[in-house]
Parts: sequence; structure tokens; C-alpha cells
Amino acid sequence: MKVLIVPPNSLILFDLVERFGHEPLSVMAVLQEKIESKEIESPPINVTVDDVKKGLKYAAIEVPSGIRGRLAIYGPLVDIAEAAIIMEDAPFMFGCVGCARTNEMMKLLIRKRKIPLLELDYPANEDEAKAMVAQIKTFLEGLVK
Repeated sequence: MKVLIVPPNSLILFDLVERFGHEPLSVMAVLQEKIESKEIESPPINVTVDDVKKGLKYAAIEVPSGIRGRLAIYGPLVDIAEAAIIMEDAPFMFGCVGCARTNEMMKLLIRKRKIPLLELDYPANEDEAKAMVAQIKTFLEGLVK
């Protein structure tokens, strides 16, 4: 199954989803395609004018363009996801405000889809990390491939 991971750049979640036989949907793969394509107009930004227009499907015009641009990348992943894993309070959410706001919007879009969803808190110690991996394993094994 195609499993969306949030935060969409989590290497830990990407690896776990892949290890348990599913296809992780993440921003890294999408951006790799954009970087390698000759269409890219403004590296290293990696967002074209058309991408920002596509973002209007996921957020109103009043939403800042940076968030719409990110949603133009993330939104199609939400659309094709068959399941999702959301990790709350992950340290890499301390990025720019636009990234955090985009992640919040992404979570809303995922919940609206009503697909199988596992929501976890970021582990604070080794025992919590082991429990988190066990929860992810159980969730992923329960998905019909």
C-alpha cells in the first residue's frame, strides 16, 4: 500500500514503511523528480509557477504562497495515499512557520480522507522508541497489500 508519512521528510518513518513492504509517500521522492527534470525553473526552490497554482486545490488564495507551494507538492501525495502515519511533536517541525502550518494543513487533509491512520507522539527515550516501532509494525502488518 501507499503510506503517507508526516512529517513528509522523516527518514525514520520512510525506512520503517519500506521495511514492512509498503510504498512510503514522502517529499524526498517528489523533489528528486523535480530536481532531475529539465522543467525546473528556479533551483534550489524547486517550485514552479504551475505548482503554486496547483496548491489552490488544497488551500484558499489567502493562504501564503509558500504554504500553497508546499501543498502543491504534498497535496497529490495525500490524494493517492491509501494509509498514513502521523508523528506529532517531531523535532524537525521546528523549521520555518510555513512548514509547520503546511504540516497542520496536511494532517487535516489526511483526516478528511478517512484512510487507515496511525497517530504517534515522537518518542522521548529508548523505551518509547521501541514501543513506537512496535506500533508502526502492527499498523503496517494490518494493512492489506
